[in-house]
Amino acid sequence: MFSKSRINEPGPKQPVEAEKPKAPEAAPVSKPASAEMAATAPKAKPPASVLSSDLTVVGNLKTSGDIQVEGTVEGDIRAHLLTVGEGATIKGEIVADDIVVNGRVVGRVRGLKVRLTSTARVEGDIIHKTIAIESGAHFEGSVQRQDDPLSTSGAQPRPAAPAKPAVAAD
Repeated sequence: MFSKSRINEPGPKQPVEAEKPKAPEAAPVSKPASAEMAATAPKAKPPASVLSSDLTVVGNLKTSGDIQVEGTVEGDIRAHLLTVGEGATIKGEIVADDIVVNGRVVGRVRGLKVRLTSTARVEGDIIHKTIAIESGAHFEGSVQRQDDPLSTSGAQPRPAAPAKPAVAAD
């Protein structure tokens, strides 16, 4: 891309460069080209946040980016892409656009695209738009397809219903 613009512009640039012998002005000539490229090209996506295998998190995690969990999380996770490593354990609800489970999840899984690999161990309900379960994956719970699985409507009442009558009976 840069070579084409330099090839097409040598005629006009030579007199301009002759008029601009100053080094500081020569550097900005190359910077706007990179700035133009950055403006036209989509920004590079930041790498996923990685929670290492020796890390235990107690609490909820929320990001618009990607998370790769290799350790233990006791709490809910909301992300764009969530990858659960083979040695990872998550105890809580997972909500993400794209979810890949290689490890253990105890809790509800809600995602547009959910994939359980052969090493996955899931104990809880899965609400999804699309799902893939590889041979060898262990799953205990129910699977429900929804057009908008990230919506919280309809997901909340299930745990509260049994608890209220039990408290009222005491």
